[in-house]
Amino acid sequence: MTGLAPHSFQSVTKMKTQSKARLAVDIGGTFTDVAIQAPGEISGYITAKCLTTPDDPVTGAMTGVTSALERAGLSPSDVGSFIHGTTLATNALIERKGATVGVITTEGFRDILEIAYERRYDQYDINIDKPDLYVPRERCFAVPERISAQGEVLKPLDEAALDGVLAGLEAEGVTSIAVCLLHAYANDVHEQAVARLIRQKRPGMAVSLSSEVSPEVREFDRLCTTLANAYVMPLMERYLAALDETLKRSGFDCPFFVMTSGGGMTTLETAIRFPIRLVESGPSGGAILACQIAQAAGCDEAVSFDMGGTTAKICLIDKGRPQTSRHFEIGRAARFIKGSGLPVRIPVIEMIEIGAGGGSIAGMDRLGRITVGPESAGAAPGPACYGRGGSDATVTDSDVALGYIDPEHFAEGRLQIEPEASHSAIERVISAQMGVDLEEGAYGISQIVDENMASAARIHAAEHGKDTSRRTMIAFGGNGPLHATRLADKIGVDRIIVPPNPGVGSAVGFLSAPVSYEIVRSLYMTFGAIDLGAVNRLFDQMVDEASAIVSQGTTAANLTQHRAAFMRYRGQGHEIEVPLPLRNLEEADLDLMREAYDEAYRAQFHRSVEGMEIEIMNWTLMISTPSEPQPEAGSTSNQGAPEAAKSRSVYLRGEGASCAVPVMERDSLAPGHRFNGPALIVEPQTTTFVDAHYGVEIDTGANIILTRSTEEGASHG
Repeated sequence: MTGLAPHSFQSVTKMKTQSKARLAVDIGGTFTDVAIQAPGEISGYITAKCLTTPDDPVTGAMTGVTSALERAGLSPSDVGSFIHGTTLATNALIERKGATVGVITTEGFRDILEIAYERRYDQYDINIDKPDLYVPRERCFAVPERISAQGEVLKPLDEAALDGVLAGLEAEGVTSIAVCLLHAYANDVHEQAVARLIRQKRPGMAVSLSSEVSPEVREFDRLCTTLANAYVMPLMERYLAALDETLKRSGFDCPFFVMTSGGGMTTLETAIRFPIRLVESGPSGGAILACQIAQAAGCDEAVSFDMGGTTAKICLIDKGRPQTSRHFEIGRAARFIKGSGLPVRIPVIEMIEIGAGGGSIAGMDRLGRITVGPESAGAAPGPACYGRGGSDATVTDSDVALGYIDPEHFAEGRLQIEPEASHSAIERVISAQMGVDLEEGAYGISQIVDENMASAARIHAAEHGKDTSRRTMIAFGGNGPLHATRLADKIGVDRIIVPPNPGVGSAVGFLSAPVSYEIVRSLYMTFGAIDLGAVNRLFDQMVDEASAIVSQGTTAANLTQHRAAFMRYRGQGHEIEVPLPLRNLEEADLDLMREAYDEAYRAQFHRSVEGMEIEIMNWTLMISTPSEPQPEAGSTSNQGAPEAAKSRSVYLRGEGASCAVPVMERDSLAPGHRFNGPALIVEPQTTTFVDAHYGVEIDTGANIILTRSTEEGASHG
């Protein structure tokens, strides 16, 4: 694959002067995206998009990097920082392609994984599927030792017993070990001793300690997080080391940063130690971009919609900040039911991710209904229209058949789209089975995938007590702008923003991410008996630890902090995060903490509980480089409609038939241009479909603003 058509748009952020370029790479399940922020006072990104190479992701990454550098007229020595996000850790967990993991825990607690929460996630389902927790009971071993919840050593570690445990693990073929001893969050002395002995006796064995990966209360969650880290550690270490070596051989001599699920960058060394923090690294970049767009456009309530080739991601954004969490689940046995997956406790931007992308495979179930996903054709062989051996009908094939995708503008011209292959696959898999024509079969696929995404968005919003209809949608990803108006109608959104470079949105978001690191420590106290000295000493330790990690990746002197306590009424099962002053706590702060907790509790549950004792379970600290303020983007004087490059036959649901619609080239659009749908806005990496009841405006930030007509929305929605 060689050559890329020249293409760049004004960025939503004003670049600051820098001596070297910054380069970001996002490896997705189908495509690998690259964005370069060139040195100097400029306002634009150089971008590239190429197919992911699943067997060797480094190859696809370097193909995109080489192409982008050529177009930018830069060499590897001109790059001052390399930022990387990948779905590799996520895919390894979902596809069960990680290491053979063994568990070492405290004697008497071998069955933590089997017991879990001591409840069924759906108590009325007699055919319930238990979550796959990666480690069967025969690979769980225990050692004699015991530490109290206060960190006191009640029973010394029996080091001699470890020889038999290691022999048993070796006999089971274990290559990576998760160590989770009781109350190790309070005192890690025994876990550190176990790790030291393993490295002495089995130097080739990977080791993950719960006291380092997730030093928090709740034994089951802590163990699950640690074993997930152990599961992907060998794979991610090999991959990241191979990419680092390839970059160095290619002439790159710059810091290597990796995106985390929390929306910050971390160092290569930290990413290798804690790869579980990379699980949502790619999607987090998209959420960062959406937050910037929301801030620039003055949107207090937004919903980001990131649809790629394999999955779709939806995130709620309030006042320019995404929903965040410290708890999520991987590989749910029941897709939308909490408790049916592997619980993981790490900082994460909270979003819902479903198997609805361009490569999602369509079929028919036993009742003659169309199904779409979650299985994907991926990059190899890909949709039928790719002409790479794929024969399944996919979402991309339906978009080709409906005329939404112009074969001449797909994926920067890197792929020669074969519409006939799409037609053949849809007619065989859908139309012939249902007795309908090609367009009706393709439209059925499109409707099902859009409804799947809409259903996920509704559930996600409802779980957080929020409504999507008052929000502005920010659409990006290779397929996001193509499906945005169709999804918006289903969830009641009236306004959509498509930013510049939407096809590589996550990679662009990487370039604005801060270097950051977050730490959570458990130190239980009741509100009436807080030991401020112990709390302040704990924060001092966390500041030293986080600062040491962040300082490896930046020379910035003005680092920012965020401190918080996780508090709850005594006896409750879940905590609420309460911000704390960015200094040592004083007696005068206690009343303010109580007021802040009551206010946060009322905001979530519409009432507080007077006289109830409050417990503090965990304390958290995040240190990061400061974020750049975003320039505002708004309307300008009406410049009318630009001239269409050509017209194209597209299926319109309101007409129930294909009609000729104008095709606009995004390069030709300037602030102030306005026109009405139906239309297609094409660019090398994606296409924006403007449905018949939407108007288009280009704002001062070069964003495409789509606004639904109320009257037309009622008739077409």
